[in-house]
Amino acid sequence: MKKIFSFLFLSLLIAFTVSAQLDRSQRPQPGPAPVIQLGDFETFKLRNGLQVIVVENHKVPVVSFQLSLNIDPVMEGNAKGYVDMAGTLMSEGTKTRSKQQIAEEIDFIGGNISTFSTGMYASSLKRHQETLLGLMSDILLNPTFPEAELQRNITQSKSALEVSRNEGNFIAGNVSRVAAYGTDHPYGEITTPESLDNINRDLLVNYYQTYWKPNVAYLVVVGDINKKEAKKLAKKYFGKWKKGNVPEMNYPTPVAPEGNRVAMGNRSGAVQSMVYVTYPVAFTPGNPDAIKASVMNSILGGGVFSGRLMQNLREDKGYTYGARSNLSTDELIGRFTASTEVRNSVTDSTVVEILGEMRRLVNEPVTEESLQLVKNFMSGSFARSLESPRTIANFALNIQRYNLPEDYYARYLENLEAVTVADVQAMAAKYLKPNNANIVVAGNRDEVAENLQKFSSTGTVEFFDAFGRPVEAPKAVTGEVNAEQVIAAYVTAIGGYNRVKAVEDLTMNMTASMQGMTIEAVNKQKAPDMFYSTLSMGGNIIQKQVYDGSRGKVSAMGQSQEITGEALNELKLQAVLFPELRYGELGYQMELTGIEDLEGVEAYRIRFTSPNGSVRNEYFSVDNGLRLSTQISQESPMGSMTVVTNYSDYREVNGIMFPFSIKQQLGPQMLDMKVTSIEVNSGLDNDAFLID
Repeated sequence: MKKIFSFLFLSLLIAFTVSAQLDRSQRPQPGPAPVIQLGDFETFKLRNGLQVIVVENHKVPVVSFQLSLNIDPVMEGNAKGYVDMAGTLMSEGTKTRSKQQIAEEIDFIGGNISTFSTGMYASSLKRHQETLLGLMSDILLNPTFPEAELQRNITQSKSALEVSRNEGNFIAGNVSRVAAYGTDHPYGEITTPESLDNINRDLLVNYYQTYWKPNVAYLVVVGDINKKEAKKLAKKYFGKWKKGNVPEMNYPTPVAPEGNRVAMGNRSGAVQSMVYVTYPVAFTPGNPDAIKASVMNSILGGGVFSGRLMQNLREDKGYTYGARSNLSTDELIGRFTASTEVRNSVTDSTVVEILGEMRRLVNEPVTEESLQLVKNFMSGSFARSLESPRTIANFALNIQRYNLPEDYYARYLENLEAVTVADVQAMAAKYLKPNNANIVVAGNRDEVAENLQKFSSTGTVEFFDAFGRPVEAPKAVTGEVNAEQVIAAYVTAIGGYNRVKAVEDLTMNMTASMQGMTIEAVNKQKAPDMFYSTLSMGGNIIQKQVYDGSRGKVSAMGQSQEITGEALNELKLQAVLFPELRYGELGYQMELTGIEDLEGVEAYRIRFTSPNGSVRNEYFSVDNGLRLSTQISQESPMGSMTVVTNYSDYREVNGIMFPFSIKQQLGPQMLDMKVTSIEVNSGLDNDAFLID
């Protein structure tokens, strides 16, 4: 029952040789930065305050319309997620169109429309622009936020969280946001299953009515269109949009910690750690330091393969496949982050190297060669970006939105080329804080937490759950409780030794839905160690496993194979009916390693080592003794992955408690099994376990 099944799933440089006399002992000096000829854009404003930016591009008969709200982020409190939900649901029903009708009309013209919390985007062929704008205007002015679609999106979002909650990136991302911004700032709020349950339609409607106003919006029109035509269309489809007062928010400014702080999200059984070094920085769009600081970050690890983090952690140490850093701007507060994923055994060494590279940039000037390499890369990337009219549109929007100089982007290459070695070191001293950072790790607490204490200014590691909520460090277990007693309490909780021992056979039927298909599973067991399991789709068996007490066989996709060696030994252990009664006899080693918080429930954690040497962690409720979760690492084509199986909804069958909800996750795949029936002592015949 504990092991159901698992699913896997810069530019080309051209050198010209000339016949003139050259002094090859001298490095050629870089030429002057080229003058950038940015595409033209025009602007106008409607009477309701909507600011419109037009970028003409007549190469192809296509037009696009991007609407962006210039509003402050919103604190969502215990209903975090409703702002994003409002953006999603805007396109899922209007006063005159259903979600299906909107989709059909968009498909008919070959266009697309997407909505989000702070805007919307639409595009189509030029000849369909009026149809497109009619739909866009209807969605903008008449959204209904259908209750049925809201509930569907909440369910989908909760399922997505369920899948993500054991992923290193998800955990580290949430914990780092809370660490960097704090929970009293909108950037530090995290969507949880509980916050999704608190979302209601009234919140969505109120957000729309409060913040979706033309006087805080920009409409960027790009493509086969001119200003005159754009003005006519804007008036026709957006002129009736009513302006109004929009709240302006003031939030406390997040600051970096006074010393280094270590925050950890636990991933029991994980063999790798996700490492973030992060903190907030005062770095707004248009900051005079923007280009110089960007060069500094690129040298550290901002996207160039020659970045120091990549060269150190990948090329030199072989710790990881990739390591990056990012220095982001934001109207409220910017943020620095360096991140990578490494083996447990080198987690603390990785932190040493990241902080060391940050200090190195602060203390030592870079070479002219490395600086020029980065500037060449950045200038090439910038030049390539100009090939897209969307880039010009975004430049125009940024100039308007952030009050940048009109020639801000036209002078980009000139300002980039002017960056000096001294500038880079000055930016490192200003924006790199190796002694005032949040060091966030999502990994196996048992293997890495102790070695992280040395990085903390307080000598302690703070622990968080997958959603950035503080949890207590694992409690030491007193000598009064041991693993055998916890297992005995579990046996008592599910019905008692005598009832459990009296079970001679067990049949369990389950169903699950995956990718729109229904999966049916049947498990049969007979004492002492016979086992039968099938998986079916559409009434057809797609996988079958049988163990008759001595031999094992697996069948899948019309092929059968005898199970031998270690796989047979593992199957034999899996086949044992209620192994909790026989752990000592079977050769299991058990160690009670502590008490920890498991989704808000205190749980004993026992580390099991099977006779075959495989290790798993099991969690049992301190309160009622029931098994809550099993976590075990397995090898897969994508490397070692942790299989997490959670048990809930215990119900009594013939005097014994069984979990009727079994959720199993392997990487990004979640299998939510629902038990439909359980039969105890039905008199299963040995023939049910015959091997052909």
